[in-house]
Amino acid sequence: MGRRRKGRDISGWLIVDKPAGPTSTAVVNKIRWAFEAKKAGHAGTLDPAATGLLAVALGEATKTIPFITEADKAYRFTIRLGAATNTDDAEGEVIATSDLRPTDRDIQAALPAFTGDILQIPPKFSAVKIDGERAYALARDEEEFEIAARPLHVAELRLAGRPDADHAVLEMTCGKGGYVRSIARDLGQALGCHAHVETLRRIWSGPFTLEEAIDLGTVEAEARTPALDAHLLPVEAALTDLPELPCTGLAATRLRNGNPAEVLSSTAEYGEAAWASHRGKPIAIGTYRAGQLHPSRVLNL
Repeated sequence: MGRRRKGRDISGWLIVDKPAGPTSTAVVNKIRWAFEAKKAGHAGTLDPAATGLLAVALGEATKTIPFITEADKAYRFTIRLGAATNTDDAEGEVIATSDLRPTDRDIQAALPAFTGDILQIPPKFSAVKIDGERAYALARDEEEFEIAARPLHVAELRLAGRPDADHAVLEMTCGKGGYVRSIARDLGQALGCHAHVETLRRIWSGPFTLEEAIDLGTVEAEARTPALDAHLLPVEAALTDLPELPCTGLAATRLRNGNPAEVLSSTAEYGEAAWASHRGKPIAIGTYRAGQLHPSRVLNL
């Protein structure tokens, strides 16, 4: 019999403005400690050098993580023109340079090729698995390998600023699995000047925005106090894109036991993902079919 995990039964979402430096996992571990939570996880990794929105789920909210990881996300990033690096960001070593500097018009003309449904090759220094090994581990060992291109939907990519001839600030909204470093690398190649990401900031993720975020300093200062608990968003904050289906107490009991149950009303389409609630509390997430919710995840709140 496994050992019972110690900690509080606390559930909800904490939106953090991650600083440059720590890994996303390190941030989650600090938050789990600060809340004394049994369980915690995040919805979308940020590289250590990246900043911005990191959505951290506690307790039962971890069951809703997929709805944030699958959602669109937006980034604001600065690219350094004239140099490529082996990591496609400022952390790596320069492997190619160019004296060519594109104009604003050149950059704007190149951006449409990187919007819509595109194929993108992730950076070699990434967590993509190659024959069971992480790509970054193979790259550090200087092994030769190729990464297959992956589909990505880019809803928007625009030039947001041009501080000087060597830099361009871009904003991008994209779906799951997008690598900003790959956009910078490939844009530099298309412009014939090389490029890499110098700074990167996530500005929103699904329903969550930086306006809701707190910094790690606040987490540390308010650790293990009611003041920190007050920053938590409810579990259902991750479900705003799904129809809410109210149900009776009897139906709530059936759903909590993993059985299909009738819902009182529905704006859901047949076969659509939705969630059931009773007296405003989320009960289960599942698939709506002919007046019933068929649960796939039960929320024990």
